Amino acid sequence: MGQASTLLKQTFCLPQPTLTERNLADQTGKVHIVTGGYSGCGQELAKILYQKNATVYIAGRSVTKATTATNSIKEQFPNSKGRLEFFLVDLSDLSSIKKAVHVFESKETRLDVLTNNAGVMMPPDGSKDHHGHELQMGTNCLGPFLLSELLLPILRRTASSSPPGSVRVTWAGSIAAVMSSPKNGVEFDSQGDPKVHKASRTNYGQSKAGNILLSAEFARRYGKYGIVSVGWSPGGLKTGLQRHLSQIVNMLLSPMLYPPIYGAYTELYSGWSSDLTLEKNGAYIIPWGRIDTEGLRADILKSVRTTEEGGSGVAERFWEWCDKETMAFR
Repeated sequence: MGQASTLLKQTFCLPQPTLTERNLADQTGKVHIVTGGYSGCGQELAKILYQKNATVYIAGRSVTKATTATNSIKEQFPNSKGRLEFFLVDLSDLSSIKKAVHVFESKETRLDVLTNNAGVMMPPDGSKDHHGHELQMGTNCLGPFLLSELLLPILRRTASSSPPGSVRVTWAGSIAAVMSSPKNGVEFDSQGDPKVHKASRTNYGQSKAGNILLSAEFARRYGKYGIVSVGWSPGGLKTGLQRHLSQIVNMLLSPMLYPPIYGAYTELYSGWSSDLTLEKNGAYIIPWGRIDTEGLRADILKSVRTTEEGGSGVAERFWEWCDKETMAFR
């Protein structure tokens, strides 16, 4: 699908969401993690789950923001029988993730859905994570990859006693993966690392394409355990992600942006819709909750497939790079 067609399909004349707080099943006894759950569509998703009596771990690095969000959600839904917990983790610092997972596993015996929602978009040029990686690649891909891998044992245990396909890991893609990423979604340099491009916009698109590749590879590797993994494009939303954009760019984008709750509906569909069976593992979800087989560029679709499947194997190569870069923090 061409870029113009993709933009139109994911931005204008969108159908109404089919899964919302009005028809989501009761979540009593279910445990979920939402990274970046104290702002934007992550907070809206946490609200939906909490009002349906779920235990929701709001993951992030700011205790202050988490406390403010948690108090606000509890005030809005005083009759909920759920729990809101803070999951202290900095996805730009890989050394913080294992400790956070150990704390979580000391409190919980199950994990039903991990929503890898948090991310950064187009920070100042030259921004890096704690380990020297380009900040968007580190925060948007390496952090969620390590978190998902470390949580795999509890996900597997939960899946072993849950309805097939109900335990899920979902990953934040973006329309930027189609509009801004390099050829194949992720481009490697001569050292075998994802290339750091001159334009922050390209690096952002590459990190979002990277998440789509990781979602498909996670499905390929762990679907046999009954876990569903999908990537999603939240849609154009008015959130804090735009904080690094210029005032002029924000003014131009504003008419095409929707309230954050709509992004939460995309995430909700990805993590909780009965449409997403194991047979549809590795699917890509577009606003506001639709399985889309044409929403990605042909070269990215080829990257998702292994060479044995007639693809380019870029997803597998990117997974192996993420595995290598995070190995010291397991």
